[in-house]
Amino acid sequence: MRKSVKNIPAELLREVEITDMVAEGKCLVRRDNLVIFVTGAAPGDVVDLRVTKAKKNFLEAVPTHFHKFSDLRVEPFCQHFGTCGGCKWQHLGYDTQLKFKQQQVQDSLERIGKVALPEIEPIQHSPTRTYYRNKLEYTFSHNGWLTNEQIQAGEEIERRVLGFHTPNRFDKIIDVQHCWLQPEPSNEIRLAVRNYAHEHELPFNNLVTQEGFLRNLIIRTANTGDLMVILQCYYAHDALIPLLDFLQAKFPQITSLNYVLNNKGNETFHDLDVVCYKGEPYIHEEMEGLRFRVGPKSFYQTNSEGAYNLYKLTRDFAGLTGTELVYDLYTGAGTIANFVARQARHVVGVEYVESAVQDAYLNSEINNVTNTEFYAGDMKDVLNAEFIQKHGRPDVVITDPPRAGMHPDVVARLLEMRAPRIVYVSCNPATQARDLEMLDEAYKVTRVRPVDMFPHTHHVENVVLLELK
Repeated sequence: MRKSVKNIPAELLREVEITDMVAEGKCLVRRDNLVIFVTGAAPGDVVDLRVTKAKKNFLEAVPTHFHKFSDLRVEPFCQHFGTCGGCKWQHLGYDTQLKFKQQQVQDSLERIGKVALPEIEPIQHSPTRTYYRNKLEYTFSHNGWLTNEQIQAGEEIERRVLGFHTPNRFDKIIDVQHCWLQPEPSNEIRLAVRNYAHEHELPFNNLVTQEGFLRNLIIRTANTGDLMVILQCYYAHDALIPLLDFLQAKFPQITSLNYVLNNKGNETFHDLDVVCYKGEPYIHEEMEGLRFRVGPKSFYQTNSEGAYNLYKLTRDFAGLTGTELVYDLYTGAGTIANFVARQARHVVGVEYVESAVQDAYLNSEINNVTNTEFYAGDMKDVLNAEFIQKHGRPDVVITDPPRAGMHPDVVARLLEMRAPRIVYVSCNPATQARDLEMLDEAYKVTRVRPVDMFPHTHHVENVVLLELK
């Protein structure tokens, strides 16, 4: 019987050795039959802990003092490490990160899926480890977060900031000086906008009361050299056009300059008009000679080079010969569908977001791909018996659902369809494992390979091939 987490003796949380890395990037400690999940540590660290959350059967804690540092540790390269909410694994060497991601996939499939597995293939490395993202979103705040060092220094510090959220805080933003995630001119643009706003006394976002002029800044870079900037504001302001003109003059490489007026309770703008102030209302990414048009509302994998590797692996798992009917579920803007279309007889894509389906058709059109068609709607409603009767039983199903995985009705439909092969691409091995357990009724897992798309984070993609038993 596990010890109650209430009134834990202090000695249980002193000189604790971190033993393992588990899901969601947390470390694990077991003490006196008590399970403790620890953030901000590495296996091999010996630490004192402070409990941040107490549940019936486990604790969550953070280190307050290090008695010994793990041999797995390396020096983080970013000055904002530990304060910023991103890149939480910079203190681990890249090979160590890959090892833990591989283990995370294996643990999820074995413990949650409980299905027979082949030997899991080695994780595919990210082609680059820094400056790999093609999209970043920065938030304005009139009351930026101060680090302990800044507070102790007692200096007058500018609190109007433009940067990222601190961990688990929607209302606290750190002022980012240099981010290692996106190539230049991303940092230069962010700093120029922030400094211009300081100099011209423009109102910054109040995240609590949702007041202020400047709300957030989105920068999208493409492997074609195209560059998109989206400035999101709460309301129209006399300073908006001068700010946009300043950006265009200082950064002539911007090919798509846009703004959004958004006074909603959240920063999503899929239901709002995006105004293209200068340039084209889109940018282009390229992959194997295919050009993908990316608008302000379009989804595109945020690691372009990593996405190419992921899609090649997906195509390889699909084993296409040119004769297959392929269903591409959760097709998004049709990136995978168009990528595999040249090796298939016909590809049918299904996606919930209607604007994404429009992008998918457009991407087929601009690439002269004529053997694709796309449908919008809730997957569990669209993928019915009539749909399958109309289009035919697929030879291959490619499914790339969101983190929540597939709805049980979609899994049930896959079991009814009995496609000879299913390629399941997932950004969440835990929900993927849950779905694999349901599919085990008719399918066996024949290949598994993790893919690292996001270095210095715990996130991992995983590709699984299922074949009909």
